[in-house]
Amino acid sequence: MSEKPARQKPSAKLRPDVAETAFRVMQEAIGERPKTLPPSERKEKNPEAVKRGRKGGKKGGRSRARKLSLRERQEIARLAANARWSKQDEPA
Repeated sequence: MSEKPARQKPSAKLRPDVAETAFRVMQEAIGERPKTLPPSERKEKNPEAVKRGRKGGKKGGRSRARKLSLRERQEIARLAANARWSKQDEPA
């Protein structure tokens, strides 16, 4: 029997260090640093990142469609339609 490799933890870079977070919170509490807003409340987006994301998104769908056969595109469309129509409306 072959064993699965051990699952790796997410990179430490993705998670803020506990000490750094505590330091930042303390600075915000005593007014040395402006409060950090949660992502849901941030208004501004980095225009360079938006441009890069849009550029990739514009290319992605077309190139994927070119690579798929007619039968594959039909199957994807059928699955999407079934998913849309299978959702039940909540009674008013």
